[in-house]
Amino acid sequence: MYDVVVIGAGVIGSAIARELSRYQLKTVVLEKEEDVCCGTSKANSAIVHAGFDAKPGSMKAKMNVEGSKRMEALSKELDFPYKRNGSLVLCFSLEDLPRLQELKEKGEKNGVQGLEIISGEKIWEMEPNLSKEVKAMLYAPTGGIVCPFKLTIALAENANVNGVEFQFNTQVEEIKKNTEGYCIQTNKGVFETVCVVNAAGVYADVFHNMVSRNKLSITPRKGEYCLMDKKAGTFVSHTIFQLPTAMGKGVLITPTVHGNLLAGPTAEDISDKEGVQTTSYGIEKLSAQARVSAEKLPLHMTITSFAGLRATEAGGDFVLGELEDAPGFFDAAGIESPGLSSAPAIGVYLAEEISRKLGAEKKEYFQNTRKDIPCVAEASKEEIQALIAENPAYGNIICRCETVTEGEILNAIRRPLGAKSLDGVKRRTRAGMGRCQSGFCSPRTMEILARELGKSPLELTKAGGESKLLTGVIKEDFT
Repeated sequence: MYDVVVIGAGVIGSAIARELSRYQLKTVVLEKEEDVCCGTSKANSAIVHAGFDAKPGSMKAKMNVEGSKRMEALSKELDFPYKRNGSLVLCFSLEDLPRLQELKEKGEKNGVQGLEIISGEKIWEMEPNLSKEVKAMLYAPTGGIVCPFKLTIALAENANVNGVEFQFNTQVEEIKKNTEGYCIQTNKGVFETVCVVNAAGVYADVFHNMVSRNKLSITPRKGEYCLMDKKAGTFVSHTIFQLPTAMGKGVLITPTVHGNLLAGPTAEDISDKEGVQTTSYGIEKLSAQARVSAEKLPLHMTITSFAGLRATEAGGDFVLGELEDAPGFFDAAGIESPGLSSAPAIGVYLAEEISRKLGAEKKEYFQNTRKDIPCVAEASKEEIQALIAENPAYGNIICRCETVTEGEILNAIRRPLGAKSLDGVKRRTRAGMGRCQSGFCSPRTMEILARELGKSPLELTKAGGESKLLTGVIKEDFT
């Protein structure tokens, strides 16, 4: 019997779990995939939005602005990459200047600080590669960029260290009310709980509708992206938006915290909640839209493309809080953009609601900090020497593109909620995220995984489930 069951180990579920771990509660997170950060949280723009776009008074506006304010301090506590690089919204027509002014006024109502409309030559002083068709732009200095993998993993690890259980490969099949709360049937058995937190992304409507008469409808909105090589990473220094439309904030161009350049997403409403295929049509559309902002965008330097799904709820706002007709069932549903930015605030908001309902007291001791895996690529010569002196594996480079060592991969596997797959290692260390996209390092990473997990290489997967990496043995002495 648990006090709280959280469904979903994405950034929202992990943020809620981390905040719940401050309280004297028995909490478990159920995740259908083999790791944290396997859905929307791993395929997004990695942007910390300033908060000027959301409707004033909406949950999106409140959570976005508060989450953005919390992100920098959280990044220092939990040791994940974050940079406040500022964002720009481009206006290409004098007729649209009133819309740009409205966006500024909306942001100011939401509490966004430092908004400024810029015109004239200052536009290209700030960003020389922008289109000469730009007439004006809204500058938001509080906009930022973050590593979504590192953020989610940091939240989950910290929750786990503070007592939250994580059950992976655990698919929720049915939720029923009972006298004490809820009975959750999964492929791994039954979990009974007083409270449920529904942080299931594009599937949140499915679980909400199992217990409530007031139905939710979530449409997966697919967005395709192109990630460019680090040689293109300085093409822009700010996050570049176009004036938003009904389908979202449009195709953006942004540097990443790891030094790459990212363009996307497109926006296409689909019915398939697992529909993350990239398409030639989507990439062509992305290319055309992105080059409106910057004609010389170096898309020829793309090293990978990917797609993610946003959970778009019919009401257009985040759905947060306890259901009126299902006491003890808390939604964190419809969390599309700016969900990543809002995660720290959503975690606090729902954990406080749940703790009040259960009368939970805060723990006397809460470990609020964690240290990430040492990054050899960013370390000084002295720091590298110290790491190697402590563990010689930090001197053995496995991923040449990203300069990731065996020591980092071992750390990724051995730490709380450690990596169990090739993608799990990749998200924690960046091994395989460079120019060759794991062409060189994957066999060597697999050797380390097999050794550390005590598995045959034939059992290893790219991302859990049936994503086996090898099909058979071609040498008799293969071990």
